[in-house]
This record gives sequence, structure tokens and C-alpha cells, in this order.
Amino acid sequence: MSAEHYIAVLGGGAVGLCRRRRDGLIWLGRLDTGAEPGDWPAASAALARLLAEQVPGRARLSVVLSAHFTRYCLVPWSAEIRTPGELETFGRLCIEELYGQPAAGWSLRLSPDIAGHPRLAAAMPAALLERLRQAAEAAGIRLLSVQPYLMSVVNRFCGSLSGNDFLFILAEPGRSTLLRARNGHWTGVGSLGAEDSDPALGALIERELTLEELDGAAADELYLHAPGRAGERPRPTCARQPRLLELPRPQVGGDPLYTMAQTVN
Repeated sequence: MSAEHYIAVLGGGAVGLCRRRRDGLIWLGRLDTGAEPGDWPAASAALARLLAEQVPGRARLSVVLSAHFTRYCLVPWSAEIRTPGELETFGRLCIEELYGQPAAGWSLRLSPDIAGHPRLAAAMPAALLERLRQAAEAAGIRLLSVQPYLMSVVNRFCGSLSGNDFLFILAEPGRSTLLRARNGHWTGVGSLGAEDSDPALGALIERELTLEELDGAAADELYLHAPGRAGERPRPTCARQPRLLELPRPQVGGDPLYTMAQTVN
């Protein structure tokens, strides 16, 4: 028999765990970290406890990280960069310039893009990734992947993101991430602390649309994915209503961590 596949989600202040079955995901529960959003030592400790309680061993594990644990930026194209090592060094410089802090303690992931266009970069604490590897090893589990939720959800909905010009808003509980594309290529990414209530989302959308109009580059399409709103569809009050990208809602409960786990292939 093949090893069971588990999916863990590290949210801002809680960790959730699911087991994958042919007919969907089985929700195994969550643990609140009792710490501030983005406290990765508390999150990794909660995951280690969940794995010890719920996973019998000989299993595979995929981990999704909330934007609370991730920094994003665009890495401009440069013809002078010729090796993967040079690209990673350049990406770290972009992270440092944007966030004003050394990127030495961060692990960098870069999206594949064709020559001449920017890449989307995601930086995650290297110590967190090491702690996740240790937790999986202690539980006798093979760690398959660790991916930022933004990357996971864009891959999940890539077939629904029609057109080459769009603004995609990912409204996690307590934090929103905005991703822009023009002519089929990434042109902007940013993350900020924000509620995913209707008034907060409406204000965020209006602000972004105003900024785009001032730049003379309004997006053709506007998309919104709000995993924290499993029990109700978001209806932000704004002049332009976004197209909602939704996942199947669980029959029991409505934990946003379960919704986030559904994006893993």
C-alpha cells in the first residue's frame, strides 16, 4: 500500500492538518499557537504536536505557509545574470532593498518565467523550513513540499485567471496579498495586514483600483479569493465587483485552514 498523504497548513495563529483521500480531504483538526500571527517557532511546535498525535508514520507531508510567514517581491530581468546562483543572489538583494533587512536567514523560491520578464520571488524563514524537516523526520514522515499559499492558490486557479491583465487579491484572515499581471507577466506583488471583512475588502479594492487608474494601467479583470470566508461569500462594497474564486465548502465546519489545504495538488 502506498503511504498516506497529509497536508498541513500554517496559518497566522493556528495550524491545521488534513489527510488526503481519493474522494477529497479528511479534516483532522487544528491547534492554535497561542502566539502572535507569524510566530514561526510556535507554529512549527504546534505542527510537530499535531503530527505526533494524528500521523502514524510512513506517510508523506505537504505544507502550505500563510502570507504571515512569507515575503514577496518581483525580481527584474537582467541579461547579466547567467547562473542559478547569480539569480538567487540578485533575488536576495531585491528582498533586502524592499524590506530593509538582511535576507541571509531566508530561503528564496523563484517562479519560472521567460527571458526578458520579472520573476515572482517568495522568501520564507530558513529556520522554519529546517524545523519543518525536523518535525517530519521525528514523526517518520517524508516531507514532500513546502509552498507559500499565494503560489499554491495561483496554481490551483490558473485555469480561471482568464486574460493577460488582472489584479488578484488573496484575502487570508488578518493579511491580504495582491498580485498584478500585465500582458501575461507579473508586474507587482505586495502583502499587508488587513481584515477580510466586507468593508475592509471594499476599501482595499477601491484603493488599488484608484492607484491603477493613476498609473494609467487599470486591470481588465479583478479576482478575489478569501479562504477565511468559508461560511459566507464576501460581498465587498466597491464600484467594481471582483470575480470570486472559491473552493468547495466543507460539509462540516468551515475552517479556513481546510480551505487553504484544498489548493495542494
